[in-house]
Amino acid sequence: MYKGSIVSDWGLVERMGGIDNPQARGLVRGALNSFLTQPNSAPFQAAAQAFTSTGSPEAARTAMVQAFATSGDFPASVIEVLDKYHQALYFDTAYEQIFNMMDMRASNRNGFDILDVISGLTFALVPEGMKAKIYKMSGVKVSVTLDMYGAGLGWSRRLFDDKEYWTIEDNAFEFRNKAYESKAQDFYDLLDATAATYNLAWQAIAGAIPNTNENYVPIRDINTINKACENILIALQDLGMGVTPQSEFILLAPIQLKGRIARALGMVQQPFASSTSQLNYNVRVLYSLMLSSSSVYYVIFPKNKLKGANRMDLTVFSDFDIEAYSDIAVGWQRYGGAVGELKQLVRCATA
Repeated sequence: MYKGSIVSDWGLVERMGGIDNPQARGLVRGALNSFLTQPNSAPFQAAAQAFTSTGSPEAARTAMVQAFATSGDFPASVIEVLDKYHQALYFDTAYEQIFNMMDMRASNRNGFDILDVISGLTFALVPEGMKAKIYKMSGVKVSVTLDMYGAGLGWSRRLFDDKEYWTIEDNAFEFRNKAYESKAQDFYDLLDATAATYNLAWQAIAGAIPNTNENYVPIRDINTINKACENILIALQDLGMGVTPQSEFILLAPIQLKGRIARALGMVQQPFASSTSQLNYNVRVLYSLMLSSSSVYYVIFPKNKLKGANRMDLTVFSDFDIEAYSDIAVGWQRYGGAVGELKQLVRCATA
């Protein structure tokens, strides 16, 4: 009997009378919903973060093994689980490290607000017996709705009749991958929609270094990264975000720039042992396949007013369509996000 990746024993479904039995249908739907939410578990999150940080499938696999060592999410052995879920280790979740993702699944809210508040607040010496100055707040409120996103998947009942369970499960893998890809794309689109006002030109080199020199491009790149961090620090210094020269920035780059970014970040002041890096700030790199351009990247001060929220995990509801002789599974997820402060990011050119 076929041992599936989603339904562990399809024979049990058959012994219950097959998919015609409402109880069996309920078990299949429950297994499918469990499968759809597995990317939110610790092992999958670890693998996804490793992949977006390195672009390496092997790093993702290693991270997943390490996560299983401390996780009780799955009762099966590590090897068995890796064999079952090898198709789904590499979800692009870099956006979750950029946006302040709030868990609103247990709430009854239909959205959240981002406050763009300006108070002019400053701390000053208050003489004995005097009162502290009270500052009035002003600004605007941006409301972000938590919208529903859905898609339907139809399985011909003949697949169940003919016991083609592998086809059913292959379709489910694609369905899940598309759902998480669509969600990630929505958040990357928010970054790609940044106005050209926040573009930064490819920074020049001080001194007479010809463009044929092997270090010409990486030096200009590292100058651009340093300038982007500097611009963000200056722009945010009075907005109450607690930025300092030691703050962590995220460099979000398309996978096509992986070698080039690594080369720039590896630049040192002088080519000798223990020489210092030309990178002046604390920058962590994340890679994505989902940015609109392969020739620009972003330097970002993460979280704060870059906000997102999850209201409902990907969940399937199913029914039988008698006219099409198919089982219809419609998946729904609910989330929202917004860039509440554009000064937290800079779009960097590479030419």
